[in-house]
Amino acid sequence: MTSPSAEATRQDGRIGPAPVPCRAEAMAERANRPLRMAVGIASAGRPSILRETIDYLTTLPDQPERLIVCVPTIDDAAGLTERLDVEVIVGSRGLTSQRNRIIQAAADTDVLIFLDDDFIPAATFLSRMAAVFAANPDVAIATGEVLADGILDGGLSMSNALQVLETAAEGAEQVTEVYNAYGCNMAVRLSPILEHALAFDEQLPLYGWLEDVDFSRSIARYGRSVRVEGARGVHLGVRSGRQPGRRLGYSQVANPVYLIRKGTMSKGRAVAQIGRNILANTRGLLFNDRLIDRWGRLNGNLLALSDLLVGRASPSRILEFGNPSPREMPSPSIATKRR
Repeated sequence: MTSPSAEATRQDGRIGPAPVPCRAEAMAERANRPLRMAVGIASAGRPSILRETIDYLTTLPDQPERLIVCVPTIDDAAGLTERLDVEVIVGSRGLTSQRNRIIQAAADTDVLIFLDDDFIPAATFLSRMAAVFAANPDVAIATGEVLADGILDGGLSMSNALQVLETAAEGAEQVTEVYNAYGCNMAVRLSPILEHALAFDEQLPLYGWLEDVDFSRSIARYGRSVRVEGARGVHLGVRSGRQPGRRLGYSQVANPVYLIRKGTMSKGRAVAQIGRNILANTRGLLFNDRLIDRWGRLNGNLLALSDLLVGRASPSRILEFGNPSPREMPSPSIATKRR
């Protein structure tokens, strides 16, 4: 179904957050009931992929209280708007903006799990995450275990993903500390977000390169950031509609520099990230990597370094590289982020 929030978005571009009870009342209420879980998916330009993922999610034995999809145009959610098992809201294009709209829409729940539109969680993923948040009140953000990522070999089909999930041995639930959650499967406790007015940084436009690092380090001031072994899934890595290499290459340099200045990424970690990306793009170009636009990425890397030298490097500069295509996907894959 189309959520009332969608109507508010189409009228004035804003979705008002649900009323939040005072902190003491909220804590007392939440202590006496199971956690309310929501799943949120930001998508653009991939309605068939989104619909396939939603179809799968709604068949799982563990269901969230709410399943929320945010898209920049209603056409991006074709086939979903009349359904009663999913809420569709419309928000400004861009991963960070769309995820902020989802936070506002899900403000009456306790834990919000952000999934990419082509991330396929195991049947126990939701219950594993819920158990960790219930047993560890100090956990603010968590990420699961990616069993396979299709971005490494040109993409996986849904049948491939289901086979991986079916053949994987049941993993023990282990919780370990991590520097940041990965954006393709990222669960957050909403109470610190609402209490401290946290949000994804909309200065990181379109696919929001490193938005997961930025948000993880922001919320880490108010709780632990963990990885949940046993909360498993598969990332299809579907390439249709993904971002041009030049934009991503520019972001690979400009965004870490921005996060250094903001204080959400250490200088050493950011410099290492930039170096790895430039090296990977150079090596991929030399060895004729056909899966990734290495030339475009390297071109973007060099342009950002040039801008950095003259003091005009900015994440928003990618908006000047031609008009974003209406079919452009706002979020790169987890594997792309690692490379």
